[in-house]
Amino acid sequence: MELLFITLGGAILGLAAHYAAPRREFRGVVLVPAVGAAVAAVVWVALTWLGMAWDGGWIWVIALVASGAAAAAVAWLIGRRREEDDARTFAHLAKFGLARG
Repeated sequence: MELLFITLGGAILGLAAHYAAPRREFRGVVLVPAVGAAVAAVVWVALTWLGMAWDGGWIWVIALVASGAAAAAVAWLIGRRREEDDARTFAHLAKFGLARG
């Protein structure tokens, strides 16, 4: 049950990162929350395998901080990368059209 809660927390942090990060028009609305949820679940399971108690406070803090940081990083990197790629593609199409060049 706790895995469900931590995954939901990671998705909520990912959703917050999606709307807080710039260039949200260059990425889908589900991508960043999915990354947050996945990272939270993987970190949670890894920490339980390493022996951390599921009812301890640190496992929650570590999993949520890791998922929030990963979601924010993905939101920033994907947005910047796709904006650059769109500009490059537009410049190529403006110069050559659909012809390969």
